[in-house]
Amino acid sequence: MFLTPRRALLACAAAAACLSALPAIAADTAAWPDKPVRLVVPYTPGGATDIVARLIAQKVTDDTKWTFIVDNRAGGNGNIGIDVVAKAKPDGYTIGLGQTANLAINPTLFPKMPYDALKDVVAVSIVAAQPVVLVVRTDAPFKTLADVVAAARARPGEIKQALAGTGTLGHMAGEVLAKRAGFKVLNVPYKGAAPAITDLLGGQTDYMFATPQGALAMVKGGKLRALAVTSAQRLPVMPDVPTVGESYKGFEAVDWKAVVMPAGTPADIVKKLNAAIDKALAKPATIAQLQAEGSVPVGGSPERAAQYIKAEHERWGVAVRDAGVRPE
Repeated sequence: MFLTPRRALLACAAAAACLSALPAIAADTAAWPDKPVRLVVPYTPGGATDIVARLIAQKVTDDTKWTFIVDNRAGGNGNIGIDVVAKAKPDGYTIGLGQTANLAINPTLFPKMPYDALKDVVAVSIVAAQPVVLVVRTDAPFKTLADVVAAARARPGEIKQALAGTGTLGHMAGEVLAKRAGFKVLNVPYKGAAPAITDLLGGQTDYMFATPQGALAMVKGGKLRALAVTSAQRLPVMPDVPTVGESYKGFEAVDWKAVVMPAGTPADIVKKLNAAIDKALAKPATIAQLQAEGSVPVGGSPERAAQYIKAEHERWGVAVRDAGVRPE
């Protein structure tokens, strides 16, 4: 295309402006972070996600002296907090801790989502993964996973599964088990894990997939019996409890925690944060603390994290559709 002198001057000015901006952008990336980083946790303080978020932030701070400010944005089954991250300026100063629910299950569970889990955030690292634990009352007739399955097959629609909430990992793990084992699950949803466990103990329901934090103390106290965990390997904190996969090959359902940033965040910043997280996850103290609450550290590259989230997004989307699950 022919350029008039005026257009040529404007083009040169624009090019010069772009070139002059490059060193500044590079300098900003290299200096990151030179102020506190907001860490959005999409659940309430004291919960499993919040505990992992604060642990990783502290371990990274110990190494780097970076400052993180935890911002708890609960609600919407974890969607509200991730939406805050998705809509934040992609300058590296807002990060979030997503998980299986708001990055893999909710996109199919909810008819309308405020963000696209695969396009509006960029994966930094899968920091940890935690299964759920199939538990029953200690006075229940079920001694093994096979006992629960046999009873559910023999009494279709009568054996009740307590849910901490619709669309939770425990709920979806139960749906996948029911499909694999060939029985129809009868779900009884509650507004949280505490009332669900209370009714399980009271005999109103028969079993539940609970978090290790919610179940471990009661298992040790003799109130609940743990029959199986949904991780690929047995948990160090529950070494005598078999995995569901030992009965149903390939079965796995874990609540993974993923550090994410707004889409468009400079790749150098993503890699810098990823390296700091990987270093923190390799520390014996970090591993011990995660294992104590029923989690295992994961780590790995941003590319690996993105691939994993995409695969989980597809897998749980199929599970939600097959089960016909709808939000409460």
